[in-house]
Amino acid sequence: MLDSNVLKNWPFEDVRQTYTEKDTMSYALSVGFGADPTDLRQLPFVYERDLVAAPTMAVVLSYPGMWIADPRTGIDWLKVLHGEQTVRFHKPLAPAGTVVGKSRVSSVTDKGKGRGAVFVQERVLRDAQSGEAIATLEQVNFCRADGGYSEGGGADGRQVSDPPPPAVHPIPDEPAHQVHDTATLRQQALMYRLCADRHPIHVDPVAAAAVGFPRPILHGLGTYGVVGKVMLQTCCETNPARLKLLRCRFSSVFYPGETLRTEIWRHGGTVSFRCSSLERNVVVLNNGLAEID
Repeated sequence: MLDSNVLKNWPFEDVRQTYTEKDTMSYALSVGFGADPTDLRQLPFVYERDLVAAPTMAVVLSYPGMWIADPRTGIDWLKVLHGEQTVRFHKPLAPAGTVVGKSRVSSVTDKGKGRGAVFVQERVLRDAQSGEAIATLEQVNFCRADGGYSEGGGADGRQVSDPPPPAVHPIPDEPAHQVHDTATLRQQALMYRLCADRHPIHVDPVAAAAVGFPRPILHGLGTYGVVGKVMLQTCCETNPARLKLLRCRFSSVFYPGETLRTEIWRHGGTVSFRCSSLERNVVVLNNGLAEID
């Protein structure tokens, strides 16, 4: 059974990672920068001359690994879903450098027996030399098989459920102010997995079929990176320093080669968005929120 006390006191080690200009360009290519190699707005993300880093590359840096698979957590990790992702950007990533990630579990919520549990994993990414915070990442995970751990209350050392994470951002009840369609490559997941998650369901058709997918799927954070590119293009004049926050809920899978349709609502510096597969008319990212400077 899930042990919330163990999770909230998990002995995460700081993860130090050095990344190069090649890593920065590889990440940018994997989320769609350079799709038009003559677009001078995209070129700085994939060309070493005046190179800049895509803000969402923060999600692949200093990751603490698959710690939830450790039996001490009590989590049925094969039934865990990455439900939501938020990144608050404090300063732009350098095109190359060394960063340190410090992780913790900030809350664990019991939804009840048969209804699962939710935990929030936080990671603060800092510049290794200056100690300045670059980004704060929050990942909401749904543990589908681990509800009911707090039954009986907090007496005698029993576990207590934390309040649930904040409600998702509501999508405005009006027509979108802007619609942006992004074509993706059939090999997009093969590119993205070289930057981060190498789970076989993103590359192996047999592994994907074993869990019910007709073919390999794009990583959720890969789709998140694509919409980060869309936000830069449509709302930030392609200036990474203007993107201050990017938050969304993962609502369905996206297949490489599909067209990502992003509906955008702009109200000052607050941008709401929703993304769907144009070909299947299925929402894949929902309740999106971006904060723009």
